[in-house]
Amino acid sequence: MHIAAVVLSLVLALAMLGSGIMKLVRNPKIVASMEAVHVSPAQMIVLGLLEVAAAVGLVVGLWWVPLAIAAAIGAVVYFAGAVVAHLRAHDRELQGAAVLLVLSVATLVVLLLAR
Repeated sequence: MHIAAVVLSLVLALAMLGSGIMKLVRNPKIVASMEAVHVSPAQMIVLGLLEVAAAVGLVVGLWWVPLAIAAAIGAVVYFAGAVVAHLRAHDRELQGAAVLLVLSVATLVVLLLAR
């Protein structure tokens, strides 16, 4: 179970780091997606920083598991909110948020089971 927790934590960390950086550098595709769900540029910066922080928490959590669990909980809440935002805006482009939500939940469950 420990190996699965490490692998899932690293995969989620890489996905969140990539997503966060894309928000921070204002990738046009990401900007369009954020505009579709009514996220302002200032909010996009905060969201990007949250994703980068969660990625760091997941990696540092490889040595201190409570931090990884906290980061995974934050990721679940973050991506659940992203899915809800897409649904409320009637935006059908929610696949990325949904996949990352499933990955976040899986990571959290495996981290808890590996303790």
